[in-house]
Amino acid sequence: MALLKETDFGTPKVKAAEQVTLEIDGHTVTVPKGTSIMRAAKEAGIGIPKLCATDMVDAFGSCRMCLVEIDGRKGTPSSCTALAEEGLVVKTQTDRLAKLRRGVMELYISDHPLDCLTCPTNGDCELQDMAGAVGLRDVRYGYAGENHLDLKKDESTPYFTYDPSKCIVCSRCVRACDEVQGTLALTIEGRGFGSRVATGADDFFSSECVSCGACVQACPTATLAETDLIEHGVPDRTVLTTCAYCGVGCSFKAELKGDQVVRMIPYKDGKANHGHSCVKGRFAWGYATHKDRMTKPMIREAITDEWREVSWDEALTFAAKRLKDTQAKYGRKSVGGITSSRCTIEEVWVMQKLIRTAFGNNNVDTCARVCHSPTGYGLKQTFGTSAGTQDFDSVEEADVIMIIGANPTDAHPVFASQMKRRLRAGAKLIILDPRQIDLVKTPHIKAAHHLPLLPGTNVAMINALAHVIVSEGLVDEEFVRERCELDAFEEWKSFILDPVNAPENVAKIAGVKAEEIIAAARLYATARNGAIYYGLGVTEHSQGSTMVMGMANLVMATGNIGRRGVGLNPLRGQNNVQGSCDMGSFPHEFSGYRHVSDDAVRESFEAAWGVGLDNEPGFRIPNMFDEAVAGNFKAIYVQGEDIAQSDPNTKHVEAALTSMDCVIVQDLFLNETARFAHVFLPGTSFLEKDGTFINAERRLGRVRPAMKSKTGLDEWQVTTRLSEALGYKMDYRGASEIMDEIAALTPTFQGVSFRRLDTEGSIQWPCNDAAPDGTPIMHVDGFVRGKGLFILTEYVPTEEKTNRKFPLILTTGRILSQYNVGAQTRRTDNNRWMEEDVLEIHASDAEVRGIRDGDWVAIRSRKGETTLRAKVSDRMAPGVVYTTFHHPETGANIVTTELSDWATNCPEYKVTAVEITPTNHRSEWQQKYELETPKMRRVKAHAAAE
Repeated sequence: MALLKETDFGTPKVKAAEQVTLEIDGHTVTVPKGTSIMRAAKEAGIGIPKLCATDMVDAFGSCRMCLVEIDGRKGTPSSCTALAEEGLVVKTQTDRLAKLRRGVMELYISDHPLDCLTCPTNGDCELQDMAGAVGLRDVRYGYAGENHLDLKKDESTPYFTYDPSKCIVCSRCVRACDEVQGTLALTIEGRGFGSRVATGADDFFSSECVSCGACVQACPTATLAETDLIEHGVPDRTVLTTCAYCGVGCSFKAELKGDQVVRMIPYKDGKANHGHSCVKGRFAWGYATHKDRMTKPMIREAITDEWREVSWDEALTFAAKRLKDTQAKYGRKSVGGITSSRCTIEEVWVMQKLIRTAFGNNNVDTCARVCHSPTGYGLKQTFGTSAGTQDFDSVEEADVIMIIGANPTDAHPVFASQMKRRLRAGAKLIILDPRQIDLVKTPHIKAAHHLPLLPGTNVAMINALAHVIVSEGLVDEEFVRERCELDAFEEWKSFILDPVNAPENVAKIAGVKAEEIIAAARLYATARNGAIYYGLGVTEHSQGSTMVMGMANLVMATGNIGRRGVGLNPLRGQNNVQGSCDMGSFPHEFSGYRHVSDDAVRESFEAAWGVGLDNEPGFRIPNMFDEAVAGNFKAIYVQGEDIAQSDPNTKHVEAALTSMDCVIVQDLFLNETARFAHVFLPGTSFLEKDGTFINAERRLGRVRPAMKSKTGLDEWQVTTRLSEALGYKMDYRGASEIMDEIAALTPTFQGVSFRRLDTEGSIQWPCNDAAPDGTPIMHVDGFVRGKGLFILTEYVPTEEKTNRKFPLILTTGRILSQYNVGAQTRRTDNNRWMEEDVLEIHASDAEVRGIRDGDWVAIRSRKGETTLRAKVSDRMAPGVVYTTFHHPETGANIVTTELSDWATNCPEYKVTAVEITPTNHRSEWQQKYELETPKMRRVKAHAAAE
């Protein structure tokens, strides 16, 4: 479409039932009570000149451009701060107002560079527009006096420039940082003529600014301008799409000139992000055109050979023959595949369909195995469905927010900003996390309780919270009687009252004071609305599923489910990890979480697909590795995941991949897994995809191609062509037809289509005859399973124990600037914020080991050793260390174990016993990696291309 300019109504929309009617320039206007006159006018199609006002932030009333006259009142109030009232008669255009506005505009222009022809926002500048709107033709004050025109630019950040010579001190950037982002990194320094935007540091890059882009988006001039906009000029067309990073699922306007993306602007009508963004979605999209992108298929006989570029036909024929030969030699179940949480649901659908039909087995899994599979299991057992209960907006009505094992400001920053707005408005915060995450104490926010429990003690802690609630009579008895299975509740109640679950006992296990546990439990249980948000610090444990069920027990016992402001909400890590699970990517389930042994369900798929399907669950990812090492599993097709970097016990994963006869990797880059591959099938970036992502709130968001596929094929077409080469034909004319098949075979998606998504923007499943408009809040009148089920959650300590040889506990996580295994973000300027993974260690632990900040240290576990740089930090408690896994050469998963959740095999990334010692050399694995990796990635020169 042509460049989409969204209407700016000047002030935010008001949510109020009561309406008022007024007259503006002779037009009768009815709006919710509390609406500004400026917004009321704009909704009636009447524009009032403005500079300091924008509907991103609350009214400020400083620019004096939006003055109006109101019959019966003296003066000329600012329409952005004056509220619409019943019976008002407002004039927005009079000779008096015109004179006042021109005078104000003259003052602005007298201290502003008149370089419009060379300005990067020429044609897209509000100051320029307003000068025209007020009819400014002359500036009487001249330019000879003191001005700000020679102020130095700040070009410290890689993504935008701050040019103070163009600043009109409207404070929009400051207010956006405060009200939208919640970082409070900007301020107005000085007074009067000396006023200017300041960061509290030498420049933007060294300040607390997180480069979310809110300030840039709010700026009405070129004071804050995107680097790409400066380089390429104002874009001329827009494609609406969905971000391909975390599970928030932000809607964006990809703005282009021709086939070149100039900038990504968060879409105001995006129901997950409401016009906000983070540094990754807003700026870190350059990986899509990075020089490392592989756009040609490649094959090789052995992983020690050079890669050879070939045509699509040759690559797919080669792959199909290898797969057929493997099955002929080792059996039907000797091959399998892994679907991607970064691909669209349509691409995932055809992938799992390929495995079930062309492969003839259920050996399909997805990355949720190593992150949120316990969420799926635990929520299905207790509530009846494997997904979060709320939409993101629900947090706006929460009175107490409990965050368990999640770091929203780093991993889900846009939702974190929404959460912070609620916390600044008065909601209380409880954090259960071994690490002192930012939300423990940040500007204008301080957690009421931070429970820094020892890694591995989650279940003991949730039981202790429940013990307090039950023993002190804080259970919502009415809710439990009406909505839950009473026999199960009574059994759970007896179990939870056991003294072993008392805070005094759990305090010794978890390392948290009993009085803190008691106070946190009381705060949550007595809240009008209590909401729980959790992440991988819950699921990536040997008792991950137990912990999910423990949280569900707590939610049901307090009645905090089935309405706004409450619920149990997993913060999903990747953009489509919810969708990949929904599409039937687990070896035991078809789409919609229906078991493969269910004859009726399986027969519906057999009828649609025209082939018999296996009724036995296939291998999970860890089973695939184990069977590969044992010599029984010999081929794997990996779609858009990097298991050699992301999965635990790297040496075991590498041994499994090395032992296979056929490894097929489909990705944007020659990733770590591709070192062991025989076939490389180039994938498409989100800017080339046509389809759908599903975010953490079950929201289907459209992904639309902004540019042509750089590989010549859509990614789903690659899979269907491989399927045809294997002997099973899939016939789709486009991604919309794949969605139609999903809807036809999946009851929870029955009412979904591209047409509806294109019309309505997004839909939250279930969407069917029972819920034709989708389902923002789950379990409103009853649980999906009928009655909620309380389940006993006995605390079982992990097998991974510290001892004299390995006295510290390693836990892992993410950082704001990087994403997952870093394949995308490492190929952007986000690397300037984090060039390497580091090991956070408490000062006391560092001191006894002779470690100083910045030293190289060896980290050893029972499984392996790697080397990182130490960062002495008080974020961790003594005895606990922390690192990230964004850089492959770090080898963080060399040291993690294969211990996993008892129900789902989700790896126990969060608890590894280690020792840390100073070192002056890389580990043996790192040395081998540095030596062998270039050889395993070599591409034959002058290769034949299609």
